[in-house]
Amino acid sequence: MNSPKVGFAICGSFCTFSKALEQMDILIKSGYEVIPIMSFNAGSIDTRFGKAKDICDRIEQSCQRDIIKTIKDAEPIGPQKMTDIMLVAPCTGNTLAKLANAVTDTPVTMAVKSHLRQQKPVLLSIATNDALGASAQNIGKLLNTRHYYFVPFRQDDPFKKPNSLVADFTLIPQSLQMALDEKQLQPVIL
Repeated sequence: MNSPKVGFAICGSFCTFSKALEQMDILIKSGYEVIPIMSFNAGSIDTRFGKAKDICDRIEQSCQRDIIKTIKDAEPIGPQKMTDIMLVAPCTGNTLAKLANAVTDTPVTMAVKSHLRQQKPVLLSIATNDALGASAQNIGKLLNTRHYYFVPFRQDDPFKKPNSLVADFTLIPQSLQMALDEKQLQPVIL
C-alpha cells in the first residue's frame, strides 16, 4: 500500500508555526508523504517567531522536497493527483474567507482549489483572532461544504481575545485519518 500523500499548506499565523511543524514531523514519521505548500507571506516574512529562510529550510529538509510557493506550481496538484488530502495548518481567517468565497490568489488557495478537483478531503486547522467575529460566517459556510473538515478548535484566550479560535494542533493526525475516511472528528468545538 502506498503512503497517503498529504498536501501540507501553511498560512501566516506565525505564532502557530512551531505547533504545525511539530505535527508535520509526526505525520512524516508516521509514514505520510508530505508535500509542503506555503502562502506568499508564510514563506517570505521574517517575524519574532523565526526567519522565513530558516523555516523554509527546515520544512524542505523534513519533507525532502521543495516547497510549493507559487500559484503556477500549485495548479497541477489536482490534475496530477499529487495529494490524497490537503491540510491547511495554520489556516488564517484570511484564507478561510478566500476558501469560503472561491478566491484563488495564493499558492495555498490554488492548492486547495486544485486538490478539490479530485473531490478529496480538505482539513483545516484554524488559527484566527476574528473567528467569532467576521470569520464566523466563513467557518459556518465551510462546516457545511462537502469535502471540508476541521481539526477541533477552541477559544485560545476568551478574556483577552474573545473572538479568537485556534485548533488543537495535536489532533491533526487523528483528524487527518478521520477526514481521509470522510468523517469529521468530534467534538469540533472543544
